[in-house]
Amino acid sequence: MSMIRSFVLADFITLANAGFGMAAIFLCLNHVTDSRATYFWTVFILLPFALVCDVLDGFVAHRLKRQSLLGADLDSLADIVSFGVAPAVLGFALGMQGMWDALVLIYFVSCGISRLARFNATAEALSDGTGKVKYYEGTPIPASIIIVIILGIAFWQGRIDHLLPFGSIRVGPWIFHPFTLLYAVSGSAMVSTIRIPKP
Repeated sequence: MSMIRSFVLADFITLANAGFGMAAIFLCLNHVTDSRATYFWTVFILLPFALVCDVLDGFVAHRLKRQSLLGADLDSLADIVSFGVAPAVLGFALGMQGMWDALVLIYFVSCGISRLARFNATAEALSDGTGKVKYYEGTPIPASIIIVIILGIAFWQGRIDHLLPFGSIRVGPWIFHPFTLLYAVSGSAMVSTIRIPKP
């Protein structure tokens, strides 16, 4: 329990981020066996809550001037759950279940992991010794909340499963839903070298 005692308030907010992401994943899995719409509506609420926690933990740590040694790593691990794995599971549960879709979703999560690892490894160099990173290299992984919003709109319109926008096509032996390209674009943007000013 000594590790828990070392946590500061910002760390608990970060863990809440991961908790919301895991709850969203479980609800997506519940939908696979029991297709009640309330499961998805809850997911579309939980993931924005995770984003609020992601923003709030940094704000609290800065305001209280209390950061733990684990803070940055906790943040990255929570982000990969809430903004990498959870959106990918959501896409799969909503109907992107072809083999090509699965490969794109795996690519998306892999890009998210790579982007966070790159940030952690280069944060010190990017800060120019000031301790504050001036820009992101590649889009931050929480930007995947845009995909969640788009999927929420599609769900609201009943455009899921076999009614996904742009339909499906057979590419070789497997089915592909072009809508899954949202994830490919998002993942590629995360591992790009585009510089985005950090607020």
